[in-house]
Amino acid sequence: MSESDDLLRRIESDRTIADLLAWPGDFDIDRRDPVEDLRLPNGRPLHPIAGDAGGGTYFLVGDPGDADRPVLYADSEGSAGLIAADLAEAVTLVACFPYWRDLDRDATDADVAELEEIFREDGDEFDAARAELLAALGITPPPREDAVARLHAAVARTEPGHVPSAPGNPPYEVLFHY
Repeated sequence: MSESDDLLRRIESDRTIADLLAWPGDFDIDRRDPVEDLRLPNGRPLHPIAGDAGGGTYFLVGDPGDADRPVLYADSEGSAGLIAADLAEAVTLVACFPYWRDLDRDATDADVAELEEIFREDGDEFDAARAELLAALGITPPPREDAVARLHAAVARTEPGHVPSAPGNPPYEVLFHY
């Protein structure tokens, strides 16, 4: 089994971690039904592992046990991209930066502070819930610059083999396409 497979089993078997990933992380393992039946041009299988409140889906790419299992995110608006090299990196991203979709390459500390304030407005317990999630997973938050760089490096690896499409439809647009 791969590390991604082991981590997914841990999340599935620990309701506290699963609930904390759902909020504040917006990575809900109970929302695994993708909007469309997506396929990759490279033929690798997609396994839905979580969804978000906006109808997006997180997928592990490849078969269980594969050493290389990047995480692909597809939103409900027709954009998709690799967001992490593996599930541990993806979980770190959503746990530390649940607003990751708004982290473009030029995101500043002020931008992050503004995004975090929006999350705090949604619930006073944001900081406590994120701290509990990070502790439960044993995650030390990476610097914002490192997380943004890893996210955009993963997205850059999306084309050409990881751009999904639904049968009979054009390929999705790549996230953060510049």
